[in-house]
Amino acid sequence: MSGHYSLLTWPQMSVSLLPSLNAILNATSGILIVIGFILIRQRKLAAHRACMIGAVISSSLFLISYLVYHVGFGRGVTRFAGTGWVKPFYLSILISHTILAVTIVPFVIVTLRRAGRGQFDLHRGIARWTFPMWLYVSVTGVIVYFMLYHLYPSG
Repeated sequence: MSGHYSLLTWPQMSVSLLPSLNAILNATSGILIVIGFILIRQRKLAAHRACMIGAVISSSLFLISYLVYHVGFGRGVTRFAGTGWVKPFYLSILISHTILAVTIVPFVIVTLRRAGRGQFDLHRGIARWTFPMWLYVSVTGVIVYFMLYHLYPSG
């Protein structure tokens, strides 16, 4: 029966795809944030709004998927297999990514709330902080994924 899968292996196979889905969602969020930034500079407000809502949705889906993978399926921590100089490099990216990923949540909420209430001067003021942090989190999330699962996979 080689080459055939029982129904019990499908959930396991689906769970193993979640890290790739997470990277895609992170990348999507980052791309939408950059496009949204460009659009607001061009004063294309409706398109900017659509991109930023899309970025929030993709980031929210990422968070759900991440929690399902690590908590819901008990995957816990994935060990980094790299050694030498690359390990502290990876850890510095991971630690800064993790700290900013937690920090960015209230910034995004406040930024969105101010835009939704039409408080555009206040929105612009906090968006100057939110944009680079959110972009950093999106980009480093993809970097962590590639380092962890493709460049230095753990067996």
